[in-house]
Order: sequence, then structure tokens, then C-alpha cells
Amino acid sequence: MMKDEDGTDVIIRPVLMEDYDEIYALWNRTEQSRRALNPVDDSREGIERYLKRNPTTCFLAVRDSAGNRKTVGVILTGHDGRRGLIHHLCVDPDCRRQGIARMLVHRAEEALRLEGITKVFGLVFKDNEAGNAFWEEQGYSLRTNLNYRNKSLNENVPKGE
Repeated sequence: MMKDEDGTDVIIRPVLMEDYDEIYALWNRTEQSRRALNPVDDSREGIERYLKRNPTTCFLAVRDSAGNRKTVGVILTGHDGRRGLIHHLCVDPDCRRQGIARMLVHRAEEALRLEGITKVFGLVFKDNEAGNAFWEEQGYSLRTNLNYRNKSLNENVPKGE
């Protein structure tokens, strides 16, 4: 158990499928996360598939205040055996600037290191100024020498911009 910057207990633990409804609700409370969702990969079945492949690198942040527990953050992180990828990092808008995202990132990076992963990257919308500033603060550099290419293999998955 850790404490956020307000001194409230925050439990960081692995994500379980039983957490799906709370996670999905959290994603829908944040504009940037809502933008990133797609109906296939972020469905219950898609997340179940992701967690089976990445059972030790996805974490939930639960705030415990006077016995009341509330999901306040989540990070979905995976790897291909070579590089780690942070797919979703989301903190409840009412709980931001309290160190929760930092705790989740630290825990995910630690889990990737334990699996022998030496490099990790994440995707952030260009217009997400707060998100880009956060990742810069965490030591993630902006790669300008690469283009991110995307191809949908399922007609129900948006192609993106």
C-alpha cells in the first residue's frame, strides 16, 4: 500500500477481469481515454485476451479512504518479449496531480524490468498537452524520427486519423 500526495492510502494491484466494469467506467470519465477506446480491443473480450497475454504488467490503483474503496487509476502495459508498450494509462479526473499516475507507471516499469524488458514506449495524442507533459516528466522522450503506422484488421476497429 502507498499513499498519494494527499496522504490517502492507495493500493496498487494487478488488474483482474472482475475489475472490467470499473475500468471501463473510469475510461469513460476521461475525454482522452474515451477517444482512444475502440469497440473490439477494449471490449470485455478484448481486455480478457490482453490480460491473459500480459498478466503481470497491468495495474489498478484503488483509493482506500475510511474503508471506502474507489478505483482511481489503471495502466495496461504489455510487451512482445523485446519492447514494452503502455496502452492505456488513466487516472480519475478528480484524483489527478496526486501522484497516482506516477505510482502506476513506476509499478508497470518495474514489472517490465522483471520480465527482461529494457525499453518501453507509449502513445499519446499530440493535442494532449497534459499527457505529453506528464510523460516528459517521467523521462519519456519524444521520438521525431519515426512514423507510427496503423492498419485495422477488423472493420469495427477505427482506423484513426
